[in-house]
Amino acid sequence: FVVAITGELIAAGKLDRFAQDVAILHAMGIKLVLVHGFRPQVNEQLRVKGHPARYSHGMRITDAVALDCAQEAAGQLRFEIEAAFSQGLPNTPMANATVRIVSGNFLTARPVGIIDGIDFRHSGLVRRVDATGIRRAIDAGALVLLSPFGFSPTGEAFNLTMEDVASSTAVALQADKLVFMSEIAGIREKPDDPESPIDTELVLADAKKLLAALPAPTQPTETAFYLRHCIRACEGGVERSHILPLAVDGAIL
Repeated sequence: FVVAITGELIAAGKLDRFAQDVAILHAMGIKLVLVHGFRPQVNEQLRVKGHPARYSHGMRITDAVALDCAQEAAGQLRFEIEAAFSQGLPNTPMANATVRIVSGNFLTARPVGIIDGIDFRHSGLVRRVDATGIRRAIDAGALVLLSPFGFSPTGEAFNLTMEDVASSTAVALQADKLVFMSEIAGIREKPDDPESPIDTELVLADAKKLLAALPAPTQPTETAFYLRHCIRACEGGVERSHILPLAVDGAIL
């Protein structure tokens, strides 16, 4: 499984509980890749530095200051995630659990470049995923942790989106599942009615039809934001993609 968690899940203080749920999946023998986002953490760092957070086309415009903030946030989050998976309290799902976290330079990136006259600077897209390296770490019993960073062949760092990293990795590994722990509860049967029930199963053709009818998303709270990445993964050979609410404890189980 490739499991993607938003920075909002961590900011909401739900990381420890989530780690316990993932430890149960790990104990069941499920091979896991965890991808974290860091949108609110980077925005907070920018706010402290008095620098505006700039977005366009649903992506961050990463200037030099934003890149520094992203690197700081990624380091802090990696530390917090490793700490969460190191819990060993008796009478919890983490009792006697040994979850080894492995991270590294598994992603090669390329710049987004200039779109509609806007220079995205240090924002990038996934060019290649080192699937062999990730599989080797997984086969050794580790949980692989990917930050939304990639490097060019010249060693230049690029800020990637968590959604691009997760869907690209799921396709490269031909994962059984891609799971987004997101701010939204899922895809509503009537996307324009926030009270309508969640559609618990969408075939790919229906999902594509729904996406075509929706406006291009700019915010993670919009229906199309994660849906487009789920469709991309399924078109690339991933069996199933899921959008789950981070607000519900145990949603992944």
